[in-house]
Order: sequence, then structure tokens, then C-alpha cells
Amino acid sequence: MAVSRREFLRAGAGGTALGTMAALGVNLTPTVARAAELRIANAKAVPTICPYCSVGCGMIAHVIDNRIVNIEGNPDSPVNQGNLCPKGAASYQLAVNPNRITEVLYRAPGGTQWEKKPLDWAMDRIAELYKKTRDETFVEKLPDGKLVNNSLGIFSLGGATMDNEWNYAHSKLMRATGVVAIENQARI
Repeated sequence: MAVSRREFLRAGAGGTALGTMAALGVNLTPTVARAAELRIANAKAVPTICPYCSVGCGMIAHVIDNRIVNIEGNPDSPVNQGNLCPKGAASYQLAVNPNRITEVLYRAPGGTQWEKKPLDWAMDRIAELYKKTRDETFVEKLPDGKLVNNSLGIFSLGGATMDNEWNYAHSKLMRATGVVAIENQARI
């Protein structure tokens, strides 16, 4: 990012002005509090729980016209006392980000272009490939006769944005179909 001389001087002057005001004892706390109040004015505060890990941090979602306008930690929560980890703090962006992909994009093997596909097609395709791989790699018994019922051809990697309930159901499904390698990258 290139910064022009004029932008550099403007930023330097602004920083100097703020530093001088702080040194003279100007308290910006009421101004900051008022700005935060205006941001969520007329919003309904809905207490909720962060969905990302099993800690159960309390959150407050501010809603206007059934639309989330802000999410912050709940200071009344005995679990996190208003603090949020990076995933919890980013939950607002995960909910309302305009760059979030909301349709299925598919690129055929060897292809160079993404195609839009219906969700039903994608779900059927995933199930078809999963079953094919499981059938091809399923081992019922080892050569010594020991019963194992596993499929080493499938690896399951859970995502950090999956909630607890999804992770539990997903791991149960993987175990039921014989998958041994089950991991989750939900660590920070």
C-alpha cells in the first residue's frame, strides 16, 4: 500500500493532536461510550451462546428488524465475563459478511472454471463419492482374522466454524461408517 506524502503528514498531524489532547487530560471515554450507544440504538439485545467450542461463552447479539447489527461478549456471563476469543469476536462477520459464498461452486476434475450447481446436486455427488470410496477401502477383518470394520481411505477434518452439535453428529457419522482418522482444526 503506497502512502502519499500528504496522507502521511495528515496522519502524523492527527496522531500529534490526539496525543496532545490526551496529555492535557482530555477524557475521550464519554465520547467513545456515546458512539457505541448510537451504533446499537433501538436494537434488541438478545443473549446467546457462542457456537464454536464447548466452553459456552456468553454473547449479546444486537438485532434490528431481524438483522444482526452487532455481536459482543456478554459481561454478565460467568464463563467469559464479556471476553471473546478470536473466533467468537469474528462471529458477526461470519453471520453477515457480504463476501460469504452462499451457493455451490463446482470445478470439474481438470477444469479451470467454476460452475454454479444446485445444492441437491452437490449433496448427492458428495454422498455418491463418499459411498464409492468407503466401499473400495472398507476392511472388515485383518489377515489374522481380527475384526476391525474400518475405512482408511477417508479422512475427516472438521472446521473451526462448525458448532458443537454439528461436530458431535459428524464424528458419530464418521465412526459409524468406519472412518478412523477424525480430526478437528478448531484450535486457536
